Amino acid sequence: MGRSVLIVDDEKNIVDILGFNLEQEGFEVISAYDGKTAIDMYLQHKPSLILLDVMLPLIDGFEVCRRIRESDKVTPIIMLTAREEETDKVLGLDIGADDYITKPFSLRELEARVKANIRRMDIRVPEESEEKPDGVLVIDSERYDVFVGGKAAELTQREFELISFLAASPSKVFSREELLQKVWLYDYFGDLRAVDVAIRRLREKIEEDPSQPRYIMTKRGVGYYYNNE
Repeated sequence: MGRSVLIVDDEKNIVDILGFNLEQEGFEVISAYDGKTAIDMYLQHKPSLILLDVMLPLIDGFEVCRRIRESDKVTPIIMLTAREEETDKVLGLDIGADDYITKPFSLRELEARVKANIRRMDIRVPEESEEKPDGVLVIDSERYDVFVGGKAAELTQREFELISFLAASPSKVFSREELLQKVWLYDYFGDLRAVDVAIRRLREKIEEDPSQPRYIMTKRGVGYYYNNE
């Protein structure tokens, strides 16, 4: 199977429109109109990317995302939501979604998000691992994970790419906008919350005390950097 997209939305006209446009861009399209079918289609087809609406019959989009992330931390998931509440957006990112887009959205914007998220799947990090002198933290490019004290942090691909990018330029401060362009591979249309959420989740997995980080540091008012001292 080539590049495929699973579209999950209970509004058939939205699925049809998105499916038609993505097929024109060369993607194979798989469709589901409820959460239960979405999980079944995911298990059957293992798509390259999932467009997942929040409000779904049977099983809502958040729960679908949770269940997929229990065994799959790699496949990009873009949440589709008609809600404007910040808590809904943050929840989607917290449970493992890579991205979200709020309805109504332009087809051009959605296609850009899909292409960017799939494109990053083809990007390989450098073969050599970054390792602390005392061996506490190791970035393992073969396993696509980080080991802290010999224990896997079980990062998502986006989290792994984020720490790998920062660690490649230790002590260099990157703004949120730069991280969106370099790691997310597109402009986030002014919404920078995704970076903050990803940094917080990353710290929770690799830092002994996330409130007093050792590796992923904040430069107040500027951005984030990797500390290798």
